[in-house]
Amino acid sequence: MKRALKTVPAFASEAEERLFWESHDSTDYLDWSQAKKTVLPNLKPSTQTISLRLPQHLLDSIKSAANARDVPYQSLIKVWLQEKLNSQ
Repeated sequence: MKRALKTVPAFASEAEERLFWESHDSTDYLDWSQAKKTVLPNLKPSTQTISLRLPQHLLDSIKSAANARDVPYQSLIKVWLQEKLNSQ
């Protein structure tokens, strides 16, 4: 048996809406079983800058490999890290 859903009120501002959802359960207002996945193709993942100390010979080898592939060495490091994580 489906229960009746409450009507989502109109909000004057985003701040007002935020306060409302902080104290209310969305399942009283939305039927999440009817939700559909969405794709946000222009959404860029957040990144964080890190400092990584590498032996000079290792960094030189990475830069050489990146140069041979015509890609920035930082990008190559990211690709290799992702590939390694995916292989585990």
